[in-house]
Amino acid sequence: MQGQAQQQAYDRGITIFSPDGRLYQVEYAREAVKRGSASIGVRTEGGVVLAVDKHTRSPLMEQTSVEKLHKTDDHIGIASAGHVADARQLIDFARRQSQINRLRYGEPIGVETLTKEVTDHIQQYTQVGGARPFGVALIIGGIEKGEPRLYETDPSGTPYEWKALAVGADRGEIQDYLESNYSEEMDLDGGIDLALSALGTVNDDQLSAGGVGLATVDVETEQFRMLDDDEVEGYLDELDLLESEDDEEPEE
Repeated sequence: MQGQAQQQAYDRGITIFSPDGRLYQVEYAREAVKRGSASIGVRTEGGVVLAVDKHTRSPLMEQTSVEKLHKTDDHIGIASAGHVADARQLIDFARRQSQINRLRYGEPIGVETLTKEVTDHIQQYTQVGGARPFGVALIIGGIEKGEPRLYETDPSGTPYEWKALAVGADRGEIQDYLESNYSEEMDLDGGIDLALSALGTVNDDQLSAGGVGLATVDVETEQFRMLDDDEVEGYLDELDLLESEDDEEPEE
């Protein structure tokens, strides 16, 4: 009984390490990320691609209200997986840091600098009593000094730089596909094809334009751009991933 009581103490206390060096609340936050729908980031020679699965729980829900892709600055976009409310708080923080940097130094913030500002903020919530970790992972992608950069933030407050990655549900399967098919020589369109194909592997190769969010930050313009449904549908149709619709009327 005493051992069980001690285990519960480590389980509940965010600021207490267990004897084997674990922070259980941070691990639980990672589990919350896994329950969120998938988000994918791909870095190419031509820029960064962000793709998200934004299927709704009900056909009555407006798909435009599902926010998983965010413009943080002209040259930086963020995709999220996990608790949407937590993601919104971190997005707002990232936007404030971007504007502060422009006002203070008269230049756009670097992708790496912004990522570390966000992860420093996340880390504070792993060692402050009366708070809990953020149950969300972010993919931060953008252009820094003409070079595409792609980062992941973890609920522990650790930043990682990637060439291509997935967060959220089915991460292992999507990551395996990315590792098998990624090429450093691919262009921006190739990155879009890879991201959509990877997303299709966990959706029976059937995706709808409204159920997928797609954004790019290209090296040439260094501008974040959200693709509309018609553009997404064109890519899905070209990849033979477009969800088929049965419009046949039932016989009377």
